[in-house]
Amino acid sequence: MRFILSLLICITAAFFAYRQDSVLAYLNQKTPASLSHFFAKTSNSNPPSDLGSSAPIVLPVTNMSAARAIRQVFLAIEQAEGAGARVRRSIGTPKLRNFSPFLMLDHFTIGKGAGFPDHPHRGQETITYLLSGGVDHEDFAGNKGTIGPGDLQFMTAGRGIMHAEMPHENPDGSPNVGMQLWVDLPKKLKMCEPRYRDLRSTEIPIASADDGRVTIKVISGQSHGVDSVRDLAYTPVWILDVTIRPGGRLSQTLPQGWNTFVYTLSGSTIFGSNDSTQVVKEFHNVVFEQAGDFIEASVPDNADEEARFLIVSGQPLDQKVVQYGPFVLNSQEEVRQAMIDYQTASNGFEKSRGWESEIGKRMAY
Repeated sequence: MRFILSLLICITAAFFAYRQDSVLAYLNQKTPASLSHFFAKTSNSNPPSDLGSSAPIVLPVTNMSAARAIRQVFLAIEQAEGAGARVRRSIGTPKLRNFSPFLMLDHFTIGKGAGFPDHPHRGQETITYLLSGGVDHEDFAGNKGTIGPGDLQFMTAGRGIMHAEMPHENPDGSPNVGMQLWVDLPKKLKMCEPRYRDLRSTEIPIASADDGRVTIKVISGQSHGVDSVRDLAYTPVWILDVTIRPGGRLSQTLPQGWNTFVYTLSGSTIFGSNDSTQVVKEFHNVVFEQAGDFIEASVPDNADEEARFLIVSGQPLDQKVVQYGPFVLNSQEEVRQAMIDYQTASNGFEKSRGWESEIGKRMAY
């Protein structure tokens, strides 16, 4: 598998040397991330000292506050991808290709016989949130581990990483289900050293609202006086896992000027306020306008079940996105160079030479 991937990258890199502009322009428009549901973990390192970001501006809700309007709502269509995998992709499709800083969002279901052996990344961060099951990971820096239900991994690919991710074969035959979000890195961080941060479910603080009818897992960001664990990713992102019981209502403040979407996991939720509301069922992406101070969500008293959804908000990046599969850079030349670096095991991919993961050997060809 790795030989085939290397051969394809080598051929494509050579072709780009002659037809670089036209081919990459086409790929950037037409090709979604082919390695989208790879769960990632990379070598740990300290962030550069001069790359910190200032705290976002978050205004409290008052009578003068404005709710964010809904810009777009669409269903994430389930499709087959890989061996034994089903994926609902909502960001990284013609409906919503690049919603800066977000590059892709996959809601994955992976059963027995699936797996994602050794593969590279450069130039982006991935955030994997496991809802059920388990995933083993291993990278070329010697890192190994497992995440379980409610756990997260924040991976910074930076200048280069190669790793493998293999979902568990659960004793009861149940699939492994989760979310993976790809987040763009600022241009100045594209070639930083790779790193990872794990966040266990037991470490996630929980906020409540509306007399306990609303529960918020504060994975990253702030909600109702509760702050999350800090500095999990370089690109500033808020992630809130919200459950609203029948009769509950949530007003969630958001950083000024950040792009925000909601992905619905279960139940039916009313988003919006006053005369501008919309009922949204499970597996939809709700994209909000950038203007406004907060979003509102509620579940009617007579609802048959509670609703669960993720609120995700991120600081937009003013930069060009040029992507080919697992390589996300700012120019066509940088993408071509990434492919050459991977093929020649250089400039960040030195440890990939001769490396094979143990867990990747589970996949039979």
